[in-house]
Amino acid sequence: MIDVCNIHVMKPLLESHGFHFSKAKGQNFLIAPWVPESIVREAGVDKTAGVLEIGPGIGPLTQQLCLNAERVCAVELDTRLKPILDMTVGAFPNLEIIWNDVLKLDVPALVREKFPGLRPMACANLPYYITSPILTALLEAECFESVTVMVQKEVAQRIAARPGSADYSAFTVFCQYYAQPELLFDVPAGCFLPQPKVTSAVISLRVRRERNWDILDQDVFFRLVRASFAMRRKKLSNGLASGFPELGKAGAAEVIAAAGFDANVRGETLSIPEFARIANEIVRRTDHD
Repeated sequence: MIDVCNIHVMKPLLESHGFHFSKAKGQNFLIAPWVPESIVREAGVDKTAGVLEIGPGIGPLTQQLCLNAERVCAVELDTRLKPILDMTVGAFPNLEIIWNDVLKLDVPALVREKFPGLRPMACANLPYYITSPILTALLEAECFESVTVMVQKEVAQRIAARPGSADYSAFTVFCQYYAQPELLFDVPAGCFLPQPKVTSAVISLRVRRERNWDILDQDVFFRLVRASFAMRRKKLSNGLASGFPELGKAGAAEVIAAAGFDANVRGETLSIPEFARIANEIVRRTDHD
């Protein structure tokens, strides 16, 4: 097996194929073997698992996934990597590579087709510029047991943030609605070629089997969350009146009071169950109207 994390192996391999890193695609390849090994171990990948990998690059994580999982399906957009991946992971019989954009695929259908009878998991070293869209797609697919990804450390902290903290955001609420995040470990910039300007972190999102918040309308819930964070550090009533113009200022204040909150409450302090209470009050009020 080619040691793709060895810079003295990787550099000549890339040069022999005339490969140049694409800034537009956010390409930073791992040169520290402990990182993919740790991702696979911490994610709990074993022979009961079928793993969807997003963006295998030249295959460091792919190799470890194939050594540990029953089946691996990797989705890669950059076809320039085909001859390199043929060399680094082409010998694994339990691997299939799909040359496509994961955001254009029917992920639940793909998982059903490729991983029957297996625990479906997703793993990825995500390019920074497209982290949110891909994570959104993987969580909304609602077909994985867990999603374990390496992202910019600030993004990982935002995903795992608590209500009222500086990192808490609408994306935090979205991710925690679908899954329970756990920060696993940091990955210094020196573990990559070329070196990014930031530290990375690996985070595991254990997808929730149940969401016991009795949310009456998911669309209203997320609309409320977006409106709440659109006017950060201002009273929730301001964001509510702006995000739900049909309520008006008076209606927004009435909704907040009816849900049992102080008139001066701010959106960034609310937990998911608290957002749910307000969202359900909006649904009752607008349905009634």
